[in-house]
Amino acid sequence: MGKLFGTDGIRGVANEHPMTAEMAMNIGRATAHLFKKRGHVPKIIIGKDTRISGYMLENALVSGICSMGVNAIMVGVLPTPGIAFLTGSMRADAGIVISASHNPFQDNGIKIFGSEGFKLPDETETAIEEIVFANNLHTLHPSPSELGKAYRMEDARGRYIVFLKHAFPKECSLEGTRIVLDCSNGATYRVAPETFMELGAEVTTLFDEPNGKNINLQCGSQHPEALIKEVRKVKADVGFAFDGDGDRMIAVDETGAVMTGDRILAICAASLKKQGLLTNNLVVRTVMSNIGLGLAFESLGIDSVMTGVGDRYVIEEMQARGASIGGEDSGHLIFLRHHTTGDGIITALQLAAAMKKEGKPLSELAKIMKVFPQMLINVNVKSRPEIETVPEIMTAIREVERRLGGQGRVLVRYSGTQNMCRVMVEGPTPEETERCCREIAEVVDKTLNA
Repeated sequence: MGKLFGTDGIRGVANEHPMTAEMAMNIGRATAHLFKKRGHVPKIIIGKDTRISGYMLENALVSGICSMGVNAIMVGVLPTPGIAFLTGSMRADAGIVISASHNPFQDNGIKIFGSEGFKLPDETETAIEEIVFANNLHTLHPSPSELGKAYRMEDARGRYIVFLKHAFPKECSLEGTRIVLDCSNGATYRVAPETFMELGAEVTTLFDEPNGKNINLQCGSQHPEALIKEVRKVKADVGFAFDGDGDRMIAVDETGAVMTGDRILAICAASLKKQGLLTNNLVVRTVMSNIGLGLAFESLGIDSVMTGVGDRYVIEEMQARGASIGGEDSGHLIFLRHHTTGDGIITALQLAAAMKKEGKPLSELAKIMKVFPQMLINVNVKSRPEIETVPEIMTAIREVERRLGGQGRVLVRYSGTQNMCRVMVEGPTPEETERCCREIAEVVDKTLNA
């Protein structure tokens, strides 16, 4: 049996396996069959980002869902967390997002939320895969009189904006605050500016003209160069850059310095602790978080636990331990008081609220954490054996760890969505960090592409 799901849904090149119209139709069928409940009219919400391939995949999913006797509600372009919100709010059986997040426009993907707005656990994803590959979906079709209908939902964006505004403290105001938004020509291109303007901010918007092929193109959370320039030019208080589907965010302070997820997590956790709102005095972070984040939490008297990479695993750990905040350095932060999933706009609102509560510029708040030099090299690979079983790679890792001692760390892992091995090194100086990272990456390239 083939495997469809990676660490964040299904992903691939549009019009190639598994991101074909045929596969999307079968995923729609399998999801509808699995989530269909007796005793009520079943419905599934479908949203997408701005990729040109979204039209093809949306129609295929709708066809599959309706063929199983389930109604499909299309909300059009909306951030991934917006679909999660609507799925719970509308009491839908499931929510499906067509997006490849921060990937280039050629890629696309499918993410699925359960009825309460949380991403699916592994066992549910496996169940969908088993239904798809069993090749017997045609035997499960209902009669012609029981087919589903498809609807377009016209007020989805307005509903989501109201939800977002509720995540900003009532006692705070953004009036007089200058904010620059980089919408990545993606799913936030209308929602984000409208939300911040309605809260009173003076907003300058970049990359809000999607054409189906310019999503994430030299813009967004992966490419903040234009945002940095604009923040300095208009003398803004802060800049926020979202990724293509709006579930992650990175910030730029008033000097043009970039703040990734770790620093934002530290600032927001410290602010919540001061307000007595840091549930169980606990933050969940991942193995990819900077050494400096753990040290910052220690000095603040905040407990933290580490989990595997992927917001789904962060959320599972948060629920298990009763934490209300957690996230990844990529800018994927989760505020469980406000939402069931990572939401870039909510993260931006929480950071803006911390700035207001503290009455300090972001550059000042950022001093809460010292960032150790970190380098990440992505190596495209032909094979993916367990890292621990490759002696050459393990020898290179141990040698670097020996040299770094307690002044750094090494993490080598495969991407969950691409044929890629990620080599991350933190060290005492940028030069030593880069040297160590390149040494391991060369060995990985040589060994796994032989």
